[in-house]
Amino acid sequence: MTSHNMTWISYPSKNLDFTSPEEIEAFIASQNIISRLMHCYIAFFVPTGLIAGICILIIFIKNYLQYKVIENLDLLLLHFTISNIIMIFLSFTVITRPDYLKATHLACNVLSFFFNFSYFNSQHVLILTLLILLLKRFPPRTALSKGTQRPILCVGFVLIYAFCLSLTEAVLVGTDNYHLETDCQLDPLFAWPEYEIIKFTFGFGIPSFLQILCFTVLFAKAAPAEAPSLHQHIRTYPAAYVISITIFMCRLFYNVMILFRTTFKLQKSIGTPKNELVMNIAEIVLFCESCASLVLILCFHKPCKDEILKVIQNCRRENTAHNHLEIPVTATTHDSGSQ
Repeated sequence: MTSHNMTWISYPSKNLDFTSPEEIEAFIASQNIISRLMHCYIAFFVPTGLIAGICILIIFIKNYLQYKVIENLDLLLLHFTISNIIMIFLSFTVITRPDYLKATHLACNVLSFFFNFSYFNSQHVLILTLLILLLKRFPPRTALSKGTQRPILCVGFVLIYAFCLSLTEAVLVGTDNYHLETDCQLDPLFAWPEYEIIKFTFGFGIPSFLQILCFTVLFAKAAPAEAPSLHQHIRTYPAAYVISITIFMCRLFYNVMILFRTTFKLQKSIGTPKNELVMNIAEIVLFCESCASLVLILCFHKPCKDEILKVIQNCRRENTAHNHLEIPVTATTHDSGSQ
């Protein structure tokens, strides 16, 4: 793999060489759109996602301390939750939009490494979750079944795999000019074209193929007679299936934009302000997916949903009891006043 000279590349918004009023108006409109989207994301999605993530962590830790055991699915969803919380914190780099975070090439590469680690981590732990749920419905008598019964070992494998992919991506960002300041995105613009190709292949292409394969087997293959019905199986584990569909849709848009950016690099083109706008929208959609996934776990995963319903019921009881205590006091005051 040969080194690439990426010093020529820059954002279209930084090339203010406009030749017509229409181009100026298009530039201003794109800046306004990305600024509004950023404010909506920071104001609504970030607090919701972080609150949901913290609630999930509290519920899982509380259940573990109470029962001294954690289910395989709970462990995988806990791992998924932590990865998405890290993604949300890293997404604060969009606060400067429509401008970009100023950082050295080295600092930007470090941010990109942790972003990719969380990105690959969440994607592959979800595939592992779908595989384990598939094996619950179609239990094989093989070493694969025994391996999936040891979730800590599986999580360790996912961590190592995600680390290796992230390290590869860090190398493909490039090591030139590491001390110079640049406009930084979590997927650096100055990365080599191979960066996007590897990310698309191992972060979306192969995982999406495995995801579709899991769904195909789930719906097409006849289950054993003793297995629960397909409807009952999905109702028992709705969180994983709903999240997998959400992730596929959001990351499809994001990865298509990543590939478009690669084609511009190969053509030695920086694109247009509209291309830059769509790429920024795709990045924010990716971060919104991290927030939405945590909310979906809280709403659809049974231990989390039961705990939330229990808290709501307790609040209603306390409110009802409080109202009942206030009524006699009011009545007594009224009677004494009449006498």
